Amino acid sequence: MSTEQTFIAIKPDGVQRGLVGPIISRFENRGYKLVALKLVTPGQEHLEKHYEDLKEKPFFPGLIQYMSSGPIAAMVWEGRDAVKTGRVLLGATNPLASAPGTIRGDFAIDVGRNVCHGSDSVENAKKEIALWFKPEELNSYKSAVFDWVYEKA
Repeated sequence: MSTEQTFIAIKPDGVQRGLVGPIISRFENRGYKLVALKLVTPGQEHLEKHYEDLKEKPFFPGLIQYMSSGPIAAMVWEGRDAVKTGRVLLGATNPLASAPGTIRGDFAIDVGRNVCHGSDSVENAKKEIALWFKPEELNSYKSAVFDWVYEKA
């Protein structure tokens, strides 16, 4: 079985609202394995690199200011189709378009306060993980529930 990793960040609004535990539970309940977690308040340069694809957007300066306004819970999750399924668990970028039962559908209203960031492709996940974590910060282990989540091939 091939697994992949995805980068999920609980944004300052999610941290301030006490949603770190409930969000982690959503990924754990789904069967994904947490391989890295840290609480960090990134600087402007770090955030500009993370969001470099949005640099030309009119909301970019406000996004950088907001994302540096408080701590972010940065995480790496691992499992089958972790990137695609992680995005499904988060819901649509616009919380009002997110289905109930998704993280954004349950916990957010405004796009600018949509609680989480999730990698949108395997390639971007690798870039984001490398930007937020040193290789030695990623844990490699077999989860005790692995055989209860995945069938043997």
